Amino acid sequence: MKRTKIKYALNAEAPMDEILIKGWVRTKRDNKGFSFVELNDGSCLMNIQTVIDHTPEIVTVLEKVGTGASVAIEGELIESPGKGQKWEIRGKSIELLGEADQETFPLQKKRHSDEFLRSIAHLRPRTNKYGAIFRMRSELAQAIHKFFAEKDFFYIHTPIITGSDCEGAGEMFRVTSLEAGSQLPPEEDFFGQPSQLTVSGQLSAEMFSLSLGDVYTFGPTFRAENSNTPRHVAEFWMIEPEMAFADLADDMDLGEEMIKYLITHILDNCASDVELFAKWVDKSLMPTLETILNEPFKRLPYTEAIDILKKTKKKFEYPVEWGWTFRLSTSGSCAKKSSRSRFMFTIIPRPSSHFTCA
Repeated sequence: MKRTKIKYALNAEAPMDEILIKGWVRTKRDNKGFSFVELNDGSCLMNIQTVIDHTPEIVTVLEKVGTGASVAIEGELIESPGKGQKWEIRGKSIELLGEADQETFPLQKKRHSDEFLRSIAHLRPRTNKYGAIFRMRSELAQAIHKFFAEKDFFYIHTPIITGSDCEGAGEMFRVTSLEAGSQLPPEEDFFGQPSQLTVSGQLSAEMFSLSLGDVYTFGPTFRAENSNTPRHVAEFWMIEPEMAFADLADDMDLGEEMIKYLITHILDNCASDVELFAKWVDKSLMPTLETILNEPFKRLPYTEAIDILKKTKKKFEYPVEWGWTFRLSTSGSCAKKSSRSRFMFTIIPRPSSHFTCA
């Protein structure tokens, strides 16, 4: 019999006389004459409950089944008399695929701290929180490609190993085939010159845009700056569109449209995962997403932003003056004073760096 994923079993429109599910045990409760086994296979946030009547053969298997074990259960999908669940499985047979030692298996039916889960990274995706994160990440990655495909952008695979320092910071991870401690010059290395992990695919995307028009790259980038803060990571995936025959207004329109497209997509396709975060991680998540979807992003000229900051009574680390580089804290002040939580800077002086505030 072909396996049915739990998300499809839970969304079934009618009972099923035969069904095979496979997954990892979240909980097992033994009663007189039968047992409840709750399974999750990672296909969705929700578990499915199975009720299995005891037979000598089944009891022998159940004695080895505990939290974390992987099992295959055959039975029938029936309406559940329990609250909060439409379907459950009346099990007819159970097979133990992988045993989990109940004395050492670290995940239990309780909340675990992020610090603890970092120490068992191989099991972290089995938790509700991290399972939801990686399902949403997968869905968003596919939605990014879908968005640009609908806009007739071409997807460019830019090099991960490069000889170019795209952003000029010089804080890049070096790539070499030479032995550690080698005194040989870069000319003797694999590429015949110094090479690093890329910090951006922008240079390649710009080149392709001058031939193909609208292009984008979406892939891993690396930063070697030694800054241990939540806003600095050594590796991340970056979206970089480049458009020929476009101006700053076109860039801003594309960015706003993409963000709203992705939020709508994730709310439509990962509703239960988003709800988990809204309930347990960030109570303001849903109002924030609704605000982003329903309000246009304000286009805030740089000079107007400087004037806003000068009128505030807040003291900043450096005096506010025209040509000044905005930082996250100062951008937040602009958002509060301009009555918009999302805005984009426009007409920016050349010496000043810039970014979109959200």
